[in-house]
Amino acid sequence: MDIFLDILYIAAALSLAVAWWRRCFTASTTPASNSAPLPPGPTGWPVVGNLFQILLQRRPFMYIVGDFRRIYGPIFTLRMGQRTLVVVSSPDLIHEALVRKGPLFASRPPDSPIRLLFSSGKCSVNSAPYGPLWRSLRRNLVSEIVSPARVRSFAWIRSRAVKLHLDRLRASAAATAAVDLMPHCRLTICSILACICFGAEVPEDKVREMEEVLKDIMMMTTPKLPDFLPVLTPLFRRQLREARKLRRRQLDCLLPLVRARRVFVEEGGGGGPSPFKMVSPAGDAYVDSLFKLQPEGKSRRLSDEEIVTLVSEVLSAGTDTSATAIEWTMLHLVLDQRAQERVYGEVTAVAEQGKGITEEDVEKMGFLAAAVKETLRRHPPSHFVLSHAATRDTVLGGYKVPAAASVEFYTAWLTEDPEVWERPEEWRPERFMEGGDGWETDVTGTKGVRMMPFGVGRRICPAATLGMLHVQLLLANMVREFRWEAPPGEVPDPTETFAFTVVMKKSLKAAIFEREHSKDQLFTT
Repeated sequence: MDIFLDILYIAAALSLAVAWWRRCFTASTTPASNSAPLPPGPTGWPVVGNLFQILLQRRPFMYIVGDFRRIYGPIFTLRMGQRTLVVVSSPDLIHEALVRKGPLFASRPPDSPIRLLFSSGKCSVNSAPYGPLWRSLRRNLVSEIVSPARVRSFAWIRSRAVKLHLDRLRASAAATAAVDLMPHCRLTICSILACICFGAEVPEDKVREMEEVLKDIMMMTTPKLPDFLPVLTPLFRRQLREARKLRRRQLDCLLPLVRARRVFVEEGGGGGPSPFKMVSPAGDAYVDSLFKLQPEGKSRRLSDEEIVTLVSEVLSAGTDTSATAIEWTMLHLVLDQRAQERVYGEVTAVAEQGKGITEEDVEKMGFLAAAVKETLRRHPPSHFVLSHAATRDTVLGGYKVPAAASVEFYTAWLTEDPEVWERPEEWRPERFMEGGDGWETDVTGTKGVRMMPFGVGRRICPAATLGMLHVQLLLANMVREFRWEAPPGEVPDPTETFAFTVVMKKSLKAAIFEREHSKDQLFTT
């Protein structure tokens, strides 16, 4: 029976695809006096467009796009099955689209059934279309997590997590010759975010479970064939079944925390026994605000599943990008011992010995900030920002951008352009110090786009400052407490690969040595 259904699906899908291709071909070749042409691009095949031309190259999409940029220029079109992609890589065009015409390019394209499953039907800050729902969710996130007052109020959470982080590094160094840095960073950052979100002291094994589930979700939601040929979706029923199983795992992992916190809040911060130790007063956790939130555009309050989606968004985005930035920065500090000693000298000059490093201390560490910015320039978290869509048909760079198109902003070229950056292939934090070629760079893109590790415009990452604080705080502590070197006889491999973000192909392993002053560190605040 399944085979018979598949044959029917294939026949119907091919008929629809041919009809769609004829319509698109006719529309794209029929002159219109009042319509600009689509951007140039490679000639595609019937029905599938450029889809299989790209798949058959068996290379990451980000590298293929780099090749097309050299051929077709800073804005070009790819026909990917039933989807039209407009790829933009010029800093001027990116600034025009996302800043000068920000509201026009601030929406999101249609999502696949799998992504809709994990976004609760686009009920998240990242996925919601530009409009009232998105504004409500984003405004609540900013006020409850990333406003300056809230960031300061979470200092005790960071202090506790950093102490545990350093203890784990010491234990790992005692047990093995080389410390695998990435798992420690992911655990620490995810623990901080879990406490901020749930107001609970989440056990390490539970945090690791969260990490595993959220990482699986990121890989499950990467683009796949049905995303570009939706008419074939019924043929991929197994993928959808696997996605539903994973969604169930996500709910089983996080719903107990949501429900335990709800009981705690409803009983005024007291109540009976709970499976989780609540450490933040009622009203202080991010999830507390979601219990009472009725976003614009919805006629009801958020469901528990929607709350899980919104909390997962914070945990996932905050953990992955921050941990990756720490690993890349530490790679360069291992390879460049002079830069590491300069960071160490700055940290010890600013932070009071015997006390924890504070947010105010980090703000005074100019070279450390420059090192992190240079890492984000040299190793941006992704070669693209999340897909955008225009709210209506419009024109960019003299070319038509249809409202139904996915607009992809290719950002890697921004940081590789030798006309903008002196010796862009080198890692040189000094370029972000006064007098350097990056000194006046605005990473928010408001004045102009030279790099955009957090996106720019209306859809810029709302928690970018919090993420930067976590990165710099952990690096400052790790360099103050330990000297980091390559294991004897080894040289760290800087080769990159794609795992939702751009990561080290071989994770960083380093030999660490206790600094003399830190052996009797008190870590008081």
